[in-house]
Amino acid sequence: MNCCDTHTHTSHRSSHHSEQLKTNLASRLNRIEGQVRGVKGLIERDTYCDDVLNQIAAIQSALNSVGKLLLEGHMKSCVAERLQSGDHEVIDELLATMNKLMK
Repeated sequence: MNCCDTHTHTSHRSSHHSEQLKTNLASRLNRIEGQVRGVKGLIERDTYCDDVLNQIAAIQSALNSVGKLLLEGHMKSCVAERLQSGDHEVIDELLATMNKLMK
């Protein structure tokens, strides 16, 4: 089973990432989680707003990097496989997702 497998049109689909990718993503997300907790602490300590905003920008950049990794894998596997099987609805799904990512 791969990220494109479904039982019905509305059923839950899942991805099957390599262990290396999952480890990489988990590590990145753990760092992001720590950064978010750090920002909370900065706010609680009344840290200068510009410093807090710079930390928020760093978090957004880190999240964008995670999103790019996932998007790349999704396009190379799930999207490609669904297109090859004749499922062109994946294009609209991908465009909707990309619009959300680019907000």
